[in-house]
Amino acid sequence: MTWVFGPIKVELGAVCDVVRGNGLQKKDFVDSGIPCIHYGQIYTYYGLATDETKSFVSSQLAQKLKKASYGDVVVATTSENSEDVGKSLVWLGQTEAYIGGHSCLLKSEQLGKYLVYYMQTTDFQRQKEKMLVGTKVIELYPKNLARIQLILSSLDQQKHIVSILDRFDTLTTDISKGLPAEIEQRQKQYEYWRDRLLNFS
Repeated sequence: MTWVFGPIKVELGAVCDVVRGNGLQKKDFVDSGIPCIHYGQIYTYYGLATDETKSFVSSQLAQKLKKASYGDVVVATTSENSEDVGKSLVWLGQTEAYIGGHSCLLKSEQLGKYLVYYMQTTDFQRQKEKMLVGTKVIELYPKNLARIQLILSSLDQQKHIVSILDRFDTLTTDISKGLPAEIEQRQKQYEYWRDRLLNFS
């Protein structure tokens, strides 16, 4: 489904196929082979997007796993804290990457990075908190993730917003371009404008 007009408020499940991951443990990693993304690496290793993986699995195991294609969003659905649950990245690799349990894929005609940025907003976090289950292990079931609403604009608007937020992201992550206090101020500006842009205020 491609939106021509916007912005419009929709549930994620209305514009994305939400695909639950399966299998894959750290003991399954091999030194080289088929690219894979482990759910724990989404909040400990990766940023907003990646075109290469830290880990690999054998081709035999990959046949049993769900695969991310270019532009798909990979979401961590389990963590020991509520902040990390729901963290996501967009896969930009030229080959497919495979995911395991405790994560899911969002497959959509929408711009993957736009979805990832939206999943960082205060609005998304508020909705997510109501969907979480568990105490020691916190989970965001894919069926609950699919019920979270986002404001969706046309693909051209999505690209424009992503280009603005990418510039902010570069400024806030490049420590060499400022003192810690300046970086902190940039981070606050980035969060402010991200929420404003993605709520179309």
